Amino acid sequence: MAVLWLDEIGSDDLGSVGGKGASLGEMTAAGLPVPPGFVVTAGTYRTFIEETGIDEELFEAVDVDSEDSTALAEAEAKAKELILETKLPDEVRDGILAAYDDLEEGESFVAVRSSATAEDLPDASFAGQQETFLNITREDLVDRVKRCWASLFTQRAIYYRNEQGFDHDVVDIAVVVQQMVDAEKSGVLFTSHPSTGEPKIIIEAAWGLGEAVVSGSVSPDNYVVDRDTGEVLETTVADKKIEMVKDPETGKTIEQDVEDDRRKAQVLDKSEIEKLVDIGERAEDHYDEPQDIEWAIIDGEVYMLQSRPITTISEGAAESAAADGNGGDVLVKGLGASPGIASGPVRIVRKLDQLDKVGEGDIIVTEMTTPDMVPAMKRASGIITDEGGMTSHAAIVARELGAPAVVGSGDATELLGDGQVVTLDGDKGTVTEGATEPEEETDALDDVRPQNPVKPMTATEVKVNVSIPEAAERAAATGADGVGLLRMEHMILSTNKTPERYIDDHGVDAYVEEIVEGVRGVADEFYPRPVRVRTLDAPTDEFRQLEGGDDEPHEHNPMLGYRGIRRSLDRPDVFAHELEAFRRLFDMGYDNVEIMFPLVNDAEDVIRARNLMGEAGIDPEKRNWGVMIETPASALGVEAMAEAGIDFASFGTNDLTQYTLAVDRNNEHVADRFDELHPAVLKLIGTTIETCREHDVNTSICGQAGSKPEMARFLVNEGVSSISANIDAVRDVQHEVKRVEQKLLLDSVR
Repeated sequence: MAVLWLDEIGSDDLGSVGGKGASLGEMTAAGLPVPPGFVVTAGTYRTFIEETGIDEELFEAVDVDSEDSTALAEAEAKAKELILETKLPDEVRDGILAAYDDLEEGESFVAVRSSATAEDLPDASFAGQQETFLNITREDLVDRVKRCWASLFTQRAIYYRNEQGFDHDVVDIAVVVQQMVDAEKSGVLFTSHPSTGEPKIIIEAAWGLGEAVVSGSVSPDNYVVDRDTGEVLETTVADKKIEMVKDPETGKTIEQDVEDDRRKAQVLDKSEIEKLVDIGERAEDHYDEPQDIEWAIIDGEVYMLQSRPITTISEGAAESAAADGNGGDVLVKGLGASPGIASGPVRIVRKLDQLDKVGEGDIIVTEMTTPDMVPAMKRASGIITDEGGMTSHAAIVARELGAPAVVGSGDATELLGDGQVVTLDGDKGTVTEGATEPEEETDALDDVRPQNPVKPMTATEVKVNVSIPEAAERAAATGADGVGLLRMEHMILSTNKTPERYIDDHGVDAYVEEIVEGVRGVADEFYPRPVRVRTLDAPTDEFRQLEGGDDEPHEHNPMLGYRGIRRSLDRPDVFAHELEAFRRLFDMGYDNVEIMFPLVNDAEDVIRARNLMGEAGIDPEKRNWGVMIETPASALGVEAMAEAGIDFASFGTNDLTQYTLAVDRNNEHVADRFDELHPAVLKLIGTTIETCREHDVNTSICGQAGSKPEMARFLVNEGVSSISANIDAVRDVQHEVKRVEQKLLLDSVR
């Protein structure tokens, strides 16, 4: 049989349908809302190469020296030629197309996703090595299936199997063909209030695809539902001016105006709200913690597209949410997106060249914020926007900066005037006339400063993660031992241009200076404490939103695709400019800056990156540099990476977990299988720490799990060098580490 439908598949079929296929089948069998589809089985691939007689020539072609890059390139080209130019047997072709024809009568746009399998090799991990194709129709389906098969023999995949000692002829590949969700309605759902933690379900909804809601380019409808009674407590219908839709001809996402009769119409009816509430509660039961869920509705059916924990709930915020404000007249009402109360004069910002008028303590009022506005947002005491919801840029950045924010007000830029003094309540979502004096003088740093004793003394260093350079002061106020992760993405994305476009428009020197200034601000704040900077790791969907992003690949799951070191090594000319920024920082005396390469798989990645550092004038022997451990391949191959010269290895537990468990961390349909504390994940972490200690390589963790007490306890017991936590979790991790270390000391002398 050429294909198996998802509703025919269970976990026992892993060997024939691969990890992706098996997971989707399990979710379908459990009755969860998974888009329909089928799997072209691994047996079909095997039948194809054997019955056409290309198997021996294929495996002979890829039997090459892994260290010979020319031979690897030739092997990939030969394998691709053999597979793509060999005619598919008619019965196989007919079986695939017949299955496609049963999806919406053969008119579906589908995602075609590789699902490699090696059932006799339990330690093998092929995640991220094979292809995915989106928005495919019948005309191109068979070709894309064959291209998925051919992707089993990319240079990287050949190198990996050779280095791991796996025979090429024992690895098969299945292909998942799944209907894409062309949403009529979409949005986000929070199972608890994302700022206050109150037991209320918050639903945001807009017309079309979900990109408009997540990006903040449209103000969505907002529904507040009581968790205990299911009663809809509040409904706010927004003016939804635009929507994102799929072009029926090309399959690409386009923006269009919403018709007048739908602009101010309520998106969700009662039954749809009830369905979403039910899905939200089921997701929270799976995770056992509040969830932030992306969803879509088509033809009355609700599909979950993504689910992640809510990390922005501040301790004690629920209590403050119930407190009265200043009692003035409410001028504007929106969504309370970042907790706290702020007063100050309004500064209306309609264009980027007006940002200079925003001074310390002012209230920014704008249609919607962009990354370019972050410096001004940092100066402001509060933020108000016309557009956007809880997941908009304004909401996310405000929460990290600790600045109160009200978003999605609709018309604050029209109702408020420059210089007008107002008070905004980021818990209630209100803006009132006049100023209010807080009972006690506080600032955005108070909630993260260590309490007495100022800082627990620990042998294990506790560092902090920093998403944006503008949060450096708040991060430093935690008393952390340094920065375990400073993401470079914001420094690039804040330009609103891809690196290539920025360089074309402004030149190489300006691009390098963008990076230098971003890193320098954090390095200054923490000096001489170390600041570990991760090189560019933005996924393609984020680049696609920027000027110059039209040529970015369309990937079903960009987090598993063309990003991290694989992108950097593929574009060494652009990567060289990042390295030049580090060289300049070192020349300026910032010896506390460390370089960290993301998404490495093996020593080959490390050696190539190290060589590029040398070409950029950075001496790897004199500077601290290391890697992220995010794949089983990197965990299992860390000894070779240590021999290649790394100084540290830092665990990215989100990716390490998804690759280890074959669970896409952005796929809500397998949410209940995502567990950073799974024994297999912990074993990889433990053995990596042990190997690194033997080779005098420091270890750290900078993934989300580092903020969890259970993970902190495990890591300290294993002997990790440092733990890097989120800004609001540093204090708790410091005390948890101290408790574990004291117990170890006591146990050693008892």
